[in-house]
Amino acid sequence: MYIRPVHAELDVPTLQQFIRSYPLGLFTTSIPSPKYATLQTTHIPFVLSTLEDDPEDKGKLRGHMARANPQAKAIIDALNESGEDELSEEVLILFNAPVHSYVTPKFYVESKPADGKVVPTWDFAAVQVYGRATIHYKNNDATGSFLQQQVEDLSREGEQSMLKRSGKEGIERPWKVSDAPQKYVDTLKKGIIGIEITIERIEGRFKLHQEVSDGDWQGVVDGFKALGTSEGDTMVAMLEQRGSKRSVQ
Repeated sequence: MYIRPVHAELDVPTLQQFIRSYPLGLFTTSIPSPKYATLQTTHIPFVLSTLEDDPEDKGKLRGHMARANPQAKAIIDALNESGEDELSEEVLILFNAPVHSYVTPKFYVESKPADGKVVPTWDFAAVQVYGRATIHYKNNDATGSFLQQQVEDLSREGEQSMLKRSGKEGIERPWKVSDAPQKYVDTLKKGIIGIEITIERIEGRFKLHQEVSDGDWQGVVDGFKALGTSEGDTMVAMLEQRGSKRSVQ
């Protein structure tokens, strides 16, 4: 992704928190195959784990996907051919903030009246990760153990997030994988593969009008507020959160 310096976010803890807040990633692979598309992408919710005592650690992403997915089939074919459990090709995962928006030039209260030299744009926030993927797909205890831990961790984080958003954290009991019959869970696990990605590079672009004048920035904030929508309110929160890092170019 093209990242202008004024929009760049390279602070690793900030990027990691973004992933934890918006864990649904676009998992993209580029695997030459005679049977499947070379470029394939799947939406996968990820669990991010980090080493707390290692500030240089960028973390690992853990996820899973259906074996029936053509992307999973291409991955397994490539691994069977290489005899390895790690893909030789680098993988890309893109995480997006759930709200983004078109920005009308009418919001620019300073530059538009002055010379009219304004055009529409789009505000958004995204983080991309590059790394190496180890695939847990073999029918053995190690794969079963990885998948069990993965679905338990993912479910726990999802339940906690949902209860927190609903204001019911500490009130309602979260659902757990152990609430389902183990034989049923084991059967479902046979239909998925595990994905474990060691992060090598991580970077973000938070394009939220950091580069405009004070007047135009406030005009964009006021414009989104005036929409009176939940999406507009979210955009205001994102703009104001990045406001402390504004740098007029």
